[in-house]
Amino acid sequence: MKTRLTGILMLSLLTLLACQKKDNPNTLSINPSQVSFPKDGGSALLALQTDADSWNISNPASDWLVVSNTSGTEKNAQISLKIETKTLTARTDTLTIMAGDANPVQVMVSQASSDYLYNLSTSENSFSLKRSGDSATLTVTTDAREWAMSTDADWLQLSKTAGGQGSTSVNMTAPENTGTDARTATLTLTAENAPTVEITVTQKGEIYPSYNTSPQAPDETGMTSTAAELAAKINLGWNLGNSLEATGGETAWGNPKTTKALIDLVKQSGFNAIRIPCSWNQYANAATAEIQADWLQRVKEVVQYCIDDDMYVILNIHWDGGWLENNCTQDKEEEVNARQKAFWEQIATTMRDFDEHLLFASANEPNVDNATQMAVLESYHQTFINAVRSTGGKNSYRVLVIQGPSTDIEKTNQLMTSLPTDEVADRLMVEIHYYTPWNFCGMTEDADWGKMFYYWGNGYHSTTDTERNATWGEEPTVNDFFGLMKQQFVDKGIPVVLGEFSAVRRSDLTGDALTLHLASRAYFLKYVTQKAKEDGILPFYWDNGSMDNNNCAIFNRNDDTVFDQQALDAMVQGANAAQ
Repeated sequence: MKTRLTGILMLSLLTLLACQKKDNPNTLSINPSQVSFPKDGGSALLALQTDADSWNISNPASDWLVVSNTSGTEKNAQISLKIETKTLTARTDTLTIMAGDANPVQVMVSQASSDYLYNLSTSENSFSLKRSGDSATLTVTTDAREWAMSTDADWLQLSKTAGGQGSTSVNMTAPENTGTDARTATLTLTAENAPTVEITVTQKGEIYPSYNTSPQAPDETGMTSTAAELAAKINLGWNLGNSLEATGGETAWGNPKTTKALIDLVKQSGFNAIRIPCSWNQYANAATAEIQADWLQRVKEVVQYCIDDDMYVILNIHWDGGWLENNCTQDKEEEVNARQKAFWEQIATTMRDFDEHLLFASANEPNVDNATQMAVLESYHQTFINAVRSTGGKNSYRVLVIQGPSTDIEKTNQLMTSLPTDEVADRLMVEIHYYTPWNFCGMTEDADWGKMFYYWGNGYHSTTDTERNATWGEEPTVNDFFGLMKQQFVDKGIPVVLGEFSAVRRSDLTGDALTLHLASRAYFLKYVTQKAKEDGILPFYWDNGSMDNNNCAIFNRNDDTVFDQQALDAMVQGANAAQ
C-alpha cells in the first residue's frame, strides 16, 4: 500500500513540473533588431542572449550576407554580419533566430543600392614626365574580373592595356618631346559595373626653342681621322686662359683682346694645339637661351686664327657661371640639359664648316662626387653629343671631348665606367686635369691641412728650406695617375686629353730659393708633359695670362712676346723627348 502511494506521488510531481515548464518558456533577445548596410557593405555585430541550451540562425541570403556563426550553445554571443559585395538594386534579408522553445526572433538586414558592383582605382591619377623622354609605373587595382585601358595619345606607350582581378603594374613610356609646348594624354580605365577612371599624363615641352634650324646632310670632307688618329697629330697644347671665358667680357680679367699675332706666337713657340675656354651663358638671352650673334662670330674669329696656323682647337663651355658644373644633380638635370642642347646647337651650327682641326668639349670641371651625380653628368654629355651630331655637315664626324667627374683622375677612374652613346664610332676623347700636388701647383698660402711646396721632384729639393720640399705627389704619383688613364682609356683606343696642368710661378722668392724653385717647376712641367705623351695623353698647359707672383703666364699677351722661356723650353723638351 505504501509503495503504491509513493508511485502516485511521484507521478503527480512530474506532472506538476511539466506544467510549470510549459508556463515558463526559454528567453531569447537579439540587439539590434534591424541592420542597414551602406552601398559599399561592411560589417556589424548582433548581440544574442538566451537561457536555452542552444540556438541557430536561418540565413536565406547566404549568397551575399556572411554570418559568422549560424548556431551555438553560448548564453551570450556576438554574431558578426558582413557584406563584401555591392548591389545595383537595394536588397533585404530576414534572419530568423531560434533558441529552445523561445519565440523566434527576426532581424531585418538591408543594403543600399550602388551605382557599381566593383571597385576600380589607380595608384595615381596624374603623372608628369620629363621632356627628354621618360617612363613611369601605374598600378591598377580592382575586384572586377577584367579591366581595359586606352589612351588618346599615340606618343604614350603602355606595357599593358588589359588585366584582371587584383593589382597590376602598367609601365608608361614617352619618347623625347621635341616641341616647345607640353603635351597631355588621357588614359581611360574601365571595367564592367565599375566606375570609369581617368589618368592624366603630361610631358613637358622644350624649355627653349630648337636652334637646329638648318641641319645638313653628313659631310666627311676633311673629317676622316678617328679620335686616335687625331690624337697622334697633337703634340703639345696651350690654353688661352682667362680670356674668352672671363665674366664681364673678354678683357675683364686683365688680358687684352686676343689677336692673330698672339696665336702666331703660340704656334711659333712649339705648340700645335690650343684649348679655348669659353663663356656663353652671359651672352645668351635668359628666357630663350639664344646666344648673341656677334659673340658667336667673335669666337669663330679666334678659332679661325688657330686654324689658319694649322693648329688643332678644343672649344668648350667653360665654367660659365657654374650653370652646368655646379648642378650635376637630378633636380637640375632637365633644366641643364635644355640649356646644354640649346647652346651646342648654336655653337655647332656656327662652327660647322671647320674641318677636323676643330674639336668640341662638353664642359670644363663638372662637380661630381658619386655614381648618382655621374649618371646626371653622363646625360649632359649625351645631350652635347646628340646636339652636335643633329646639326649635320662636318659635325656628323667631328671629334668630341667629354669630361671625367671633376676632371679628377681618381674620380674618373672610379666613376666613369662607361661613355655616352655616339652614332659615329671612334670619335670621342676623355678629358682630365692635373694639379697634383696642389701644395706645389696652386696653393698660395699655408693652411691647417698643409703647407705650400716650393720644390718638386728628385734632385730638386732644398737642403736649407726643407719644410717647402714636396712630401707627396711627385714622380711616382704622376706615373700612377697617368697609368690609370692609359689602362682605362688609351689602351682601349680612347684618347685622353690633359686639358689643364700648370704650376704657379712663385716669383716673390729670391736668390737661391727662386732659382731652385724655377728649376724644379721647369722639371715638373717637363716631366708631366713627357709622361703624358708617353702614355698617349695629350698635354695642354694652363696659361692664365698673368705674369704676377703665383701665376702661370708663358706669353706676354700685351706685346706678344715670350715671358717664361724656361717653362716653355721645359714643355717643348718634354713633348719632343716622348716622340
